[in-house]
Amino acid sequence: MKEQLQAIREEALADIDRCTTVAALNEVRIGYMGKKGKVTSILKGMGKLSKEERPIIGQLANEVRDAIGVALEEKQTQLASAALEARLTAEKIDITMPGRAFPVGSVHPLTQVIRDAERIFAGLGFEVAHGPEIESDYYNFEALNLSKDHPARDMQDTFYINPNVLLRTQTSPVQVRTMEHKGGLAPVKIICPGKVYRRDDDATHSPMFHQIEGLCVDEGITMGDLKGVLLSFIHQMFDESVQIRLRPSYFPFTEPSCEVDISCVNCGGKGCRVCSHTGWLEILGSGMVHPNVLRYGGYDPSKVSGFAFGMGVERIAMIKYGIDDLRLFFGGDLRFLSQFKEGLC
Repeated sequence: MKEQLQAIREEALADIDRCTTVAALNEVRIGYMGKKGKVTSILKGMGKLSKEERPIIGQLANEVRDAIGVALEEKQTQLASAALEARLTAEKIDITMPGRAFPVGSVHPLTQVIRDAERIFAGLGFEVAHGPEIESDYYNFEALNLSKDHPARDMQDTFYINPNVLLRTQTSPVQVRTMEHKGGLAPVKIICPGKVYRRDDDATHSPMFHQIEGLCVDEGITMGDLKGVLLSFIHQMFDESVQIRLRPSYFPFTEPSCEVDISCVNCGGKGCRVCSHTGWLEILGSGMVHPNVLRYGGYDPSKVSGFAFGMGVERIAMIKYGIDDLRLFFGGDLRFLSQFKEGLC
């Protein structure tokens, strides 16, 4: 029995030493220390020994079991440490390698045009004013000299929420709201950038688009002041070489009214496909504020006068960047948007 226990000990230690994985070590543990293991079988057979042999063999069997147990634990620790080392080596991050570059975004071209316009007009003494996009019929039409039966209302296909509430068709209501807020005090010099809504949808129209409207009210304001402000804006937005012309037109909220054209930025006014071979591009509408609008805003037209203008941001951007389809602004195509890097996020 002694020789058998010694042989089991040597055999077990040799098997443990040869193990290279935790799974193999577990098999050795079961083979020697499990319910049917070799050491367990010896211990179960202790009852067959004589009283004299039993304590001697029992002590030896316990020593063999303890020695195998210690060897198993040491090997378990060794294998676990080696596995962790291998995992750390395999999953190691080389911090000396360059990181992955994230794509750099850019300001949307419409946002860039709005920012440029705000900067230009701020330099001319204008403040930025905002108003609600869900507007009342009064501010969107009536206070702008468009009564309920005015034929000019047919020029705008409007989204009505109910007969008295609508999605604003222009940012002009902000002008009336600002004049009311000023309480009849002059001067008033504001621009009103924002979203507007009309039932249009094609290559040059969108049901939602952006406008920038301007208003200047003070004593002695003339058409000369209007032309000077617009000429300064055009030169800074496009180029000093760009010329402007004013053509008589009609708007219910201004009198007299005029359309403003610029010399074609594509051909320099010589005539091309972009300007329909006229040399000019229509860019905005303007005029002197109608006396009725001044009265709605709380001003006396016999004491003050003013000019107003309105432009489509998309129109400015299409001319400035040479874009021929309005829908590109709202498609979210990164191939298109990534071309505009002059204003980084």
